[in-house]
Amino acid sequence: MTKELTELDFKPKEMKNFDLKVKETKEADFKPKETWRIVKNVVIISIAFMVQFTAYSGAANLQSSINAESGLGTVSLAAVYAGLIFSNIFLPVVVIKWLGTKWAMSLSFITYMPYIAAQLYPRFYTLIPAGLIVGLGGGPLWCAKCTYLSIVSDAHSKISNVSAEALLVRFLGLFFMIFQLNQVWGNLISSLVISSGDNLAAVTAVNASMIPKLCGANFLPSTDAGEALKPQPPEKIQMIAGIYLACMAGAAIIVAVGVDSMTRYKTGRSATGSGLSGMALLVVTLKLLIEPNQLMLVIINIFVGMQQAFFGADFTAMTGRLPLMIVATVAHLGLFVCLLTWRPEADQSHVMFIIAIIWGLCDSIWLVQINAYYGILFPGREEAAFSNFRLWESVGYIIAYIISPYLRTSAKTYVLISGMVVGVTFYFIVEYRDRKSKKILEISPVDKYVGGLENTAYNHADLTPACWRASEWGSARKSLNPRARRSEGIAVLRAPHVRPDLGSGDDWSERVTDSD
Repeated sequence: MTKELTELDFKPKEMKNFDLKVKETKEADFKPKETWRIVKNVVIISIAFMVQFTAYSGAANLQSSINAESGLGTVSLAAVYAGLIFSNIFLPVVVIKWLGTKWAMSLSFITYMPYIAAQLYPRFYTLIPAGLIVGLGGGPLWCAKCTYLSIVSDAHSKISNVSAEALLVRFLGLFFMIFQLNQVWGNLISSLVISSGDNLAAVTAVNASMIPKLCGANFLPSTDAGEALKPQPPEKIQMIAGIYLACMAGAAIIVAVGVDSMTRYKTGRSATGSGLSGMALLVVTLKLLIEPNQLMLVIINIFVGMQQAFFGADFTAMTGRLPLMIVATVAHLGLFVCLLTWRPEADQSHVMFIIAIIWGLCDSIWLVQINAYYGILFPGREEAAFSNFRLWESVGYIIAYIISPYLRTSAKTYVLISGMVVGVTFYFIVEYRDRKSKKILEISPVDKYVGGLENTAYNHADLTPACWRASEWGSARKSLNPRARRSEGIAVLRAPHVRPDLGSGDDWSERVTDSD
């Protein structure tokens, strides 16, 4: 059990004739072996997501090929992310409040199944509604995953004494390491099924002399894909859909059976927002949309979504944070230059595999670092923060899928370069602002204790200009001696809701007037 100071403990009238009192908070008494249980939960969630998105990404990567007519495939994917935008604004915090993170993940997996079933009869009136349903389930799914990892990072930190921020990055790295295998298994399944037997539609016949002119940066899906891509036999699509539906059902069961409830680790933790009413949680999400740090991360969010959608819709159809972010930026810029200058030849298929490998490495950095930074930058508002992350990433997907059939690869590459440069620039500004604010909030040994007890409220100080209002502190400042006023100035800046220790042996009633 630990004892933590609360804001109520600093009311001077209540402290006049008796000692400072503290409020007990319940914290789970975790044993050292609990760390292995936490890692087990992270691994199981990662495997479940890998199995789920083996099916979804496998189907999504086929859309620009098997449903190329009239751009049906890419339009259906745009519908997915249109639904995801609505979902990220209105659903995650409410669904997580009702179901908890575990069941939000398990049940959200099921919402992806109609989209796979719609592949058996692909029409605008079947695929578009199914895509919207996927989007509605995707918001709570990804938000629940990120919130769960953030909370178990805090729990693990209390046992291991490792920074919760460092643990969150590690867990996200472990998650995406396993999760990104979905692209391997999804594409492998679809490739094996389509190429099995005597399937002439699996072979694309193009005059070798035309490859440099049609492919690479010059490729235009709306005009060049029609002759190259042939419809697949219905039995092949049925087999793929059956395998993918089984994967999704398995993923839902894996989470339902293998993952511990979040309530096991949330005891004693500061609220993440789920203690509020559904409408209040929605307000938190919407308010976060206009915070400067959030606004400056919007462009890089959109770029992350666009570069993933470009790789899924265009490339597959053709076929310490700061250092890592710099590496990802330079490497991705090199890939863009390669895409603009490379003229494919019939014997250069290995180049596409090299591009895919490097792109995957860059993508892993974007996803892990930016996901983790959201959890670090907006503590206590995880559901709202991760909802905003997925919202703007979804905007990137929609932009990429909408423009995909109508722009040449070179034009889309220039759009991606612009988005990356602007997004990374704003990201560095956010890093600078964050580091600057943390430097201001450094706690000196003198200010760390109040009345002999640890002033834990310093860790949760809400810096606002209101902390300097005379109406709040004016009467107290008049009664302080110069030395105390200097110490007060420092303390007020760092913790406006907590009164500083004004010296041993001095009663608060002597330093603060009744009007305070």
